[in-house]
Amino acid sequence: KQEQSKQTTVRHDRNVQSQTRRVIDEKVKEMKDQLTRAKVYLNFAPPNSNSQLVKELKLRIKEVERAMGESKHSNLSKSALQRMKSMDATLLKASCVYTDCSAMAGKLRAMTYNAEEQVRTQKKEVTFLVQLAGRTTPKGLYCLSMRLTAEYFALQPEERNFPNQHKLHDPNLYHFAVFSDNVLACAVVVSSTISSSMESGRIIFHVVTDSLNLPAISMWFLLNPPGKATIQVQSIDTFEWLSTKYGTTLQKQNSHDPRYTSALNHLRFYLPDVFPMLNKILLLDHDVVVQRDVTGLWNVNMKGKVNGAVETCQEGEPSFRQMDMFINFSDPMVAKRFGVKTCTWAFGMNMFDLHEWRRRNLTGLYHNYLQLGNKRPLWKAGSLPLGWVTFYNQTVALDRRWHVLGLGYDSGVGRGNIERAAVIHYDGFMKPWLDIGIEKYKDYWRKHVKYEHAYLQQCNIHR
Repeated sequence: KQEQSKQTTVRHDRNVQSQTRRVIDEKVKEMKDQLTRAKVYLNFAPPNSNSQLVKELKLRIKEVERAMGESKHSNLSKSALQRMKSMDATLLKASCVYTDCSAMAGKLRAMTYNAEEQVRTQKKEVTFLVQLAGRTTPKGLYCLSMRLTAEYFALQPEERNFPNQHKLHDPNLYHFAVFSDNVLACAVVVSSTISSSMESGRIIFHVVTDSLNLPAISMWFLLNPPGKATIQVQSIDTFEWLSTKYGTTLQKQNSHDPRYTSALNHLRFYLPDVFPMLNKILLLDHDVVVQRDVTGLWNVNMKGKVNGAVETCQEGEPSFRQMDMFINFSDPMVAKRFGVKTCTWAFGMNMFDLHEWRRRNLTGLYHNYLQLGNKRPLWKAGSLPLGWVTFYNQTVALDRRWHVLGLGYDSGVGRGNIERAAVIHYDGFMKPWLDIGIEKYKDYWRKHVKYEHAYLQQCNIHR
């Protein structure tokens, strides 16, 4: 009974505090309105005017601004309410002096326009800074890569080999791919996938990176073997066939954003060439965490389609995407080949039937669309719109619980949706390894990071 009484009291106190805060917020809004009107009246006064009304308006503005400042730290005092009454009286005087309503409306419109322009400018600055922060490498991550690289080159050539490489081409096993230049992100994808699996001994992880990051990523998995699973680490720079097919078109990508011009980002369109002996593969982005056993995806009926993905065409949701958001339907060729209302889907967790892909020569189709996009503006930069057109009518919808999006840009993703999901995706700029990441989502990622590892400690990478 005492405990229930305490809980009732706590709830009552919270309700009282909430109501008090609402009252204060309403009064602060009134003060802001008073200040706006007072400043408009001041603008009506002749330049350098020192009349009694002008002096009074300036005094009242200072008093109300001071009262607003005090309200941030405590309840509104009686003096604050008195200042509001004094301001009302002064505004009444001003309305009798300046009676031209149309002039007042014009001035307010001008002030509104200026305020909106300032907001637009600040939003652009914020967007630019967030994008810049999203593309930077944290100092600790750079330090970790350097230490692992130095350790790797200290090994003898035979010490750099991973075990069980004879399993790499076995089509009866579960093959996963991740393309990444981030050692910590890559480690989390592999660790979370294996720890969630019921048959980790049948998992083969194919990691593809660039020559710069190959030593660090290889060394990490040599020091931290993935249990019973098998791992392969390759460099994209060793794919000689890719430089002849892809290098020239890469230079024509009209974007300064490395996410769009990165060869690793576009490598997904060459999966049948990267893995010529495989029939199925699950491609994961490096900003995901796997929370459930996903080997059930190998049993999904692909209905003769190539790509299995979660759809993003549900209006009202933050993940909502429409074809014409990224694709130029004013172009006659685009309007003829594609439907603007066609349901879109997400990259991040995709099951690909490589046998069907080869049969339909979708890599050749991708190349055709890439070249067309280089000649005229058909779609925005990046792999997503190219994916939509390449796999048009070749995508089967997966249950939404397989893949939950938005943890890198939407702070409103429901906890229940996150915890029921097989894979959660930090798509967006606010990655969990960055300071700008959304804090309440970071623990899902952090629990797969080995913070106790000596190199992470030495590089000041802490929870």
